[in-house]
Amino acid sequence: MKLRTAFGLAVGAVGAAVVGDRVLRRRAGDLENPLPGVERTYRWRGMNVAYTAAGDPDDPDVLLCHGVNAAASSYEFEPIFAALAENYHVIAVDLPGFGRSDRPPLVYSADLYEEFVSEFAADVTDEPIVVASSLSASFATAAAHDTDVAALVLICPTAETADDRPWLRTLVRTPVVGQTLFNLLSSGPSIRRFLARDGYYDGSNVDDAEVDYAWRSAHQSGARFAPASFASGLLDPDFDLATELAALEIPVTLVWGRDAELVPLRKGRELAEAADLELLVVDYATLLPHAEHPTEVLEALETALARAEE
Repeated sequence: MKLRTAFGLAVGAVGAAVVGDRVLRRRAGDLENPLPGVERTYRWRGMNVAYTAAGDPDDPDVLLCHGVNAAASSYEFEPIFAALAENYHVIAVDLPGFGRSDRPPLVYSADLYEEFVSEFAADVTDEPIVVASSLSASFATAAAHDTDVAALVLICPTAETADDRPWLRTLVRTPVVGQTLFNLLSSGPSIRRFLARDGYYDGSNVDDAEVDYAWRSAHQSGARFAPASFASGLLDPDFDLATELAALEIPVTLVWGRDAELVPLRKGRELAEAADLELLVVDYATLLPHAEHPTEVLEALETALARAEE
């Protein structure tokens, strides 16, 4: 009798989890384009990759590559996108597995994203200035060795996020338990807590619309697969970032929030010294200075972009 009861409870829990996930997906709905511009699709290895272009196509190309987290998307650059488009041809992409791009159940890896950024830049842009944040900065660095890139502007770049934990990727990818766990980690309160703690210096600057879009992005079909690899440390590239940056023969500018904790400023200073790079520090900012202080970051970007054009 006890076994039958336990079995019934287990079946009921699984059923509740499945139903709950369906309800969350219905609530999330389809993602709209968060950026002003022309929506386009890039076909890559059987996937539809979404990107938005704005500005005069005759102006220099600027490619924006968002960072990687459970709810990542090109929305990250919404505060500076329109302003950049006044003087540049701006292209903001949703990386495969994120945002409005396809999210197939692939085994996502650093190599996959490095190859994507390289091929996307070669096919869609013309010798772009690449602006990339966090882990995507390492993908852009690797791509710059294989593709014509005018310059790099890297916001709090990192190549080390976690120890390899392949078991965690396997767990998160499981149909019921993994989906339930991911739903908990990507809840609205969890997203707001992450942004307030690590993304913004002042948590009150976190916008409700940003949290809502991130939540809906994290509840699209297949949303857990790419973050599963990220959480497992399997998106970390197998190279030393300072060595790779030092080997480049293009201008590279680092932009850092003075109060960043996940990727502290001392890392930026060490990286700038080791690779002989310019380091621009934004006060009262952490991992997302371009979201919290767009005016200051735009000024820094204009300086870096002018150097690249020269």
